Amino acid sequence: MELKGKQKRYLRAQAHHLNPLFQVGKGGVNEEMLKQIDEALAKRELIKINLLQNTDLTPGEVAETLQNTIDCEVVQIIGKVLVLFKVAPKEKYRKISPKVFALGK
Repeated sequence: MELKGKQKRYLRAQAHHLNPLFQVGKGGVNEEMLKQIDEALAKRELIKINLLQNTDLTPGEVAETLQNTIDCEVVQIIGKVLVLFKVAPKEKYRKISPKVFALGK
């Protein structure tokens, strides 16, 4: 799914007040972390991830890994903070995605 400019702008505004849920350290991104990130996205649709100073990975590498493995959309990368979006599989958790799709029309 490719997000348009208005959709990304809306998601950035929604993510502004969020605190990062996950931190990537020197251990990098492992299978357990990918599973937890996917579960968090399934319930929240929009999360932030923070890269710690001791990590060897760049934000771009982490973003590419997440996009390829859990099929999420990287909305924004600011410094060492990533904003991720993925449509929730269950209808009851879809609070943000209907508004995002309405902006795309």
